[in-house]
Amino acid sequence: MKITKTNKELLLLIRDDDMVAFYQLYERYSRRLYGFVLRYIKLEADAEEIVQEVFIKIWESRNKIDVYSSFESFLFTIAYNTTISLFRRRTSEKKYLEHIKSLQQIEEAPDLTNEIYFNELSEKVQALLSELTPRQREIFQLSREEGLAHEEIAKKLDISVNTVKKHITNTLSFLKSRIDNRLIVNLLFVCLFLS
Repeated sequence: MKITKTNKELLLLIRDDDMVAFYQLYERYSRRLYGFVLRYIKLEADAEEIVQEVFIKIWESRNKIDVYSSFESFLFTIAYNTTISLFRRRTSEKKYLEHIKSLQQIEEAPDLTNEIYFNELSEKVQALLSELTPRQREIFQLSREEGLAHEEIAKKLDISVNTVKKHITNTLSFLKSRIDNRLIVNLLFVCLFLS
């Protein structure tokens, strides 16, 4: 007869880095969690990604989980919040792509597959970025290369959100003043569609 462990027992084992207990918890909840997320997200691949992300968060925070409160409630709250975050990211990406496409409709886009053109523009931007202060460069890279929101950057660097916004605005103004607008749009388009 197989003895089934309680969530509390599994969580106590997981705190001691027990991967077997973690797998048992995954097996116990992954299908239900997938169904829960799929009702909101409607895309199977995204639902699978969220389930994986939730269990990664569980493993990473295993030492902080309160074993005496409802694990199910904790688990489904993380899943819900992760789903909302994905919605926000997708909405933001969609708006950004629509904005870039509307800018490109002004005149016909150049051949975006030309790697030489891409490298030339990229080098020009990198040279300009090297003229920024270290703090401006760091904030710009966190925003544009790592995709962090203003609030996340502010928290990471222990500065105000307004300071982050000011640095990004100043950096964009600096780049626009030194590069023709059409070249910036083309560079962004190349980055989006060659990557």
